[in-house]
Amino acid sequence: MSKRWRRGLLITAALLVLLGGLAYANRLLILQYSLGWYTDLFFPRGPHRPAPWEAGPAQPAGKRPPNIVVILADDLGINDVTMGGGGLAALGVPTPAIDSIARDGARFDRGYAGSAVCTVSRAALLTGRYPWRFGVEFTPTPGAMARVAGELYADPDRLYPVQIDKQAAAGAKDFNDLGMPPSEMTLAKLLKPAGYHTVHIGKWHLGSTPEMRPNNQGFDETLFMESGLYLPEKDPRAVNAKQDFDPIDRFLWPNMRFGVSFNGGQWFEPDRYLTDYFTDEAVRVIEKNKHRPFLLYLAHWGVHTPLQASKEDYDALPQIKDHRQRVYAAMVRSLDRSVGRVLQALKDQGLDDNTLVIFTSDNGAPGYIGLPDVNQPYRGWKLTFFEGGLRVPYAAKWPGHIAAGQHYPAPISNIDVLPTAVAAAGAKLPTDRVIDGVNLLPFLAGAPATQPQRPLFWRDGRYRAVQAEGWKLISSELPRKEWLFNLNEDPTERHNLIASRADKRDALRKLLESHHAGMPAPLWPSFIALPVMIDKTLDKKQLPGDEYTYWFN
Repeated sequence: MSKRWRRGLLITAALLVLLGGLAYANRLLILQYSLGWYTDLFFPRGPHRPAPWEAGPAQPAGKRPPNIVVILADDLGINDVTMGGGGLAALGVPTPAIDSIARDGARFDRGYAGSAVCTVSRAALLTGRYPWRFGVEFTPTPGAMARVAGELYADPDRLYPVQIDKQAAAGAKDFNDLGMPPSEMTLAKLLKPAGYHTVHIGKWHLGSTPEMRPNNQGFDETLFMESGLYLPEKDPRAVNAKQDFDPIDRFLWPNMRFGVSFNGGQWFEPDRYLTDYFTDEAVRVIEKNKHRPFLLYLAHWGVHTPLQASKEDYDALPQIKDHRQRVYAAMVRSLDRSVGRVLQALKDQGLDDNTLVIFTSDNGAPGYIGLPDVNQPYRGWKLTFFEGGLRVPYAAKWPGHIAAGQHYPAPISNIDVLPTAVAAAGAKLPTDRVIDGVNLLPFLAGAPATQPQRPLFWRDGRYRAVQAEGWKLISSELPRKEWLFNLNEDPTERHNLIASRADKRDALRKLLESHHAGMPAPLWPSFIALPVMIDKTLDKKQLPGDEYTYWFN
């Protein structure tokens, strides 16, 4: 070998070593951006184009069942709306449109999410079942996030580390393969035999393979949110609020993109702020289907992080001096405007009297946005089974069938949406599987009917909770601890009675054991355990006496 070749090989080897060293030294940065790079490479986004919604009949076809409209917010705290007397009204952000659903129908004073996290809660809503019955127990997490979570969460001021099961993470399926099995009978599937046209708009988060996407889960049409920006990050129409103290936020900004797809086609960019864009399309769907019964499942991304408002909404709130709070309030403002526009579209098409409208959120607001009042007066956040993680705004209206202005006192949950909507439509529930929810219509018509007592359950691995007859037990494995609350006397969960009420503790333990006995293994494992402070937002200093729990994803 000549000297020139040897010299070239040595130089090449040296360059490879140097590049390898640089890659290793910057491995966190590379991994932190890898999902975004992958998205740009394999899912290029085309320019905006109109969604080609199918047009229904040109003329009405006589008497028909009611339309069903389910509007689901994301991470909206119970104290973000004003129908309960709280909210952001003092800051100039009331929620009159959301409040009007409760005024014209029922406000569920003890409305609960199906889980304290999105995927599990959404699966409960669409199936009427506890999702762990079919293996949906954990929210899908991108593998890239698992690989960087430990270092992103590394902070000497945090008392409890994020825990990563590297073996489970290495063997996990692709993020897109994690979701709800198509063998489940969704609300959309059950309404189709009754003549309904079924439409999904917005977030799905129940799997992204063709088998698990909405088109194979009963929806005729889907405008699918493919990533998680409300506008491109540097778009002049956007105002951003970044939380450096939040590892999830630091992962989202470099990896999320502004893109949707229609019926599984190529990604394209919406033409405006995402909440307003989804609303525009929902209005078009109502107009296109005014002469046939339809199900519209409008699953907003708002007000989930990354916190990103439209400049128009941000500029309308100069009285709010804190930037993060102003961005968040502007997002709530756009969400309420969306609800108002949907309700107005129903009225404009003469459909409001024959439409069941349900509004809620998939879980409580998170502590990692650093806003302490979002779930007041309740303790806890998204990712906890305290009331702040589970209690959500819940309202429904259907003129002539749901008595207006009522406060419904009994606990209800996402699992009740499907049987209630199926009953309204005159459709049939499946008989080959357990349906955990109940039809609420007999208790909402204004007659003095009382919903029978029944327990409600929540599950996240070995972190579990049950509520029955006004008592609630939360059982945690990490840390190994139990909390017992009498919600009738202590709705904000300030007094743990685990040591003094052994009778209630043991009774609720038996309920938990009986319910979870024989449940199948999760369809995918948890490989991240995240510590969550119960009474503090993520930006606050943790102290040894602070209560905490772990959430498994």
